[in-house]
Amino acid sequence: MISAAEVRALARLVDELDYYQLLELERGAAASAVKQAYYGASRKLHPDANRHLTGADAEALGRIAKRISEAYQVLRDQRRRQAYDAQLASGQTRIALAEAETRADKQALDDYLGKTPNGRRFFGLARADLDKGDLASAARNMKMALTFEPGNDGFKKFAEQIRVALRNAPPGQVGPPPIGR
Repeated sequence: MISAAEVRALARLVDELDYYQLLELERGAAASAVKQAYYGASRKLHPDANRHLTGADAEALGRIAKRISEAYQVLRDQRRRQAYDAQLASGQTRIALAEAETRADKQALDDYLGKTPNGRRFFGLARADLDKGDLASAARNMKMALTFEPGNDGFKKFAEQIRVALRNAPPGQVGPPPIGR
């Protein structure tokens, strides 16, 4: 249980706290720590656990509980968390779930298709080569794509799939059927 005075004090601060501060977590906390912190905060600050509060104090506690839930929804999902961390660097402490999801989807698409025009172009060429069964050309184009985007994990994964297919191709043959996307 929490006292009415503690609720009022927390209600004044809750909008200034980022999600990590709200759940009392370090920035690099593991998913299990996020879950544990959320359940601990929920037990302590949930309106049902504090039925002794009434009126404005009960409303304030409800707002705090929603904010805790919001923090958990963002920090438990790795993609949302990355989007939130990027936003946090700019000084904003809150992010709407839909916005976090949109940013995470854009990041995933950029990782798959590429962020730079040349990275996207060579990735597209590699996929076309792969569809034709030309593994050697696909490997060369992926190498070029990675030249423009060396940190792109999606490109690295796709290039590795091509290398494996090349290693496993029978001698004298172009290679197996196209690798799934």
